[in-house]
Amino acid sequence: MSAPATPTAGTWSAPGRVNLIGEHTDYNDGFVFPFAIEFRTSVELTTRADGRIRVSSSFSDESVEVALADLADVFPARRDEIVEWARYPLGVAWALLEATGTDPSAVPGVDLAFRSDVPVGAGLSSSAAIEGATASALDEVWALGLDRVALAKIGRRAENEAVGAPTGIMDQMASMLGRADAGTFLDCRSLEAQVVDLGFAAAGLELLVMDTKVTHAHSTGGYGERRAACERGAEIMGVPALRDLTVDDLARAHELMDDVTFRRVKHVVTEDQRVLDAVASLRAEGPRAIGHLLDASHVSMRDDFEISVPELDLAVDTARAAGAVGARMTGGGFGGAAIALVDHDLVPAVTAAVEQAFADAGFTAPHIFTVTPSEGARRDA
Repeated sequence: MSAPATPTAGTWSAPGRVNLIGEHTDYNDGFVFPFAIEFRTSVELTTRADGRIRVSSSFSDESVEVALADLADVFPARRDEIVEWARYPLGVAWALLEATGTDPSAVPGVDLAFRSDVPVGAGLSSSAAIEGATASALDEVWALGLDRVALAKIGRRAENEAVGAPTGIMDQMASMLGRADAGTFLDCRSLEAQVVDLGFAAAGLELLVMDTKVTHAHSTGGYGERRAACERGAEIMGVPALRDLTVDDLARAHELMDDVTFRRVKHVVTEDQRVLDAVASLRAEGPRAIGHLLDASHVSMRDDFEISVPELDLAVDTARAAGAVGARMTGGGFGGAAIALVDHDLVPAVTAAVEQAFADAGFTAPHIFTVTPSEGARRDA
């Protein structure tokens, strides 16, 4: 079977994301409310005639080349033979071929060269950006015809099986579905997504990201343990997922569970409710009405889910003391970034206060910057 006619080259990109609220709810079939940001990963694609895929990047000296026909042998059984960053794009290629039943000999080989300005390790999902850029490029060049939700699912499968990180689908959906000046309110069970205006600029607000420089890795340790606790809690309560519980169920859960499992469950159940409340508040009152929900989300992650670190707590507490409307850690935890909703005129003062607090504590200097809700994956050239 001959390869179809395809473009010989092009450039695609996909954004990182900030999760405004809704942490560790996605793999519990719950609700999340992220938005895509202006920082993006781009991929320049060139076709080749030898049936191979080669990935290289500006952020690694190591390139990797594999025959398309061999991807099914590499993933997932031999994934550890591939350097970790390369598992993301190669895993997307594998997942696309698998999901569509495409014969590797029916599509052209590709060279994929990546560049990114998404801060790595800050909890802004540089991984979903590389997945979204790769999936968008290969879907078009290989003429697969998948929609954006299907491509988000491809990215999740790549991350779960090719990389080995047990993440949900929030990051991929945010990266694929992002819209300027809006968030993506996502039901992670049905994958129904609603675009919700954020109204930050009209309210004179900025979303400040405070990257603690504490790196994290989802494919190890604590993330998987939290996910297992959530599954255990759902089983104890006799429901398919924690999404099926409400705040009213927590008293019974407390009677049935050990303390740690209960606190993990409590975070997810209350966080789902906070997402619903945040969306309702934005629609009815505007962004200043969500500050207390951001604050409560951080307390829940710190005390019940236990995924914060001292640097994140200091960033959040200092930003609030310096006048932020609300603040919380964002992302999977164990490092990464916190966010603060801040009046435009207060951004310099909040930034300076957090930087001084970190210096006083002897912590590595944070990287602090604003982000703008932006559009999702696209072809650029």
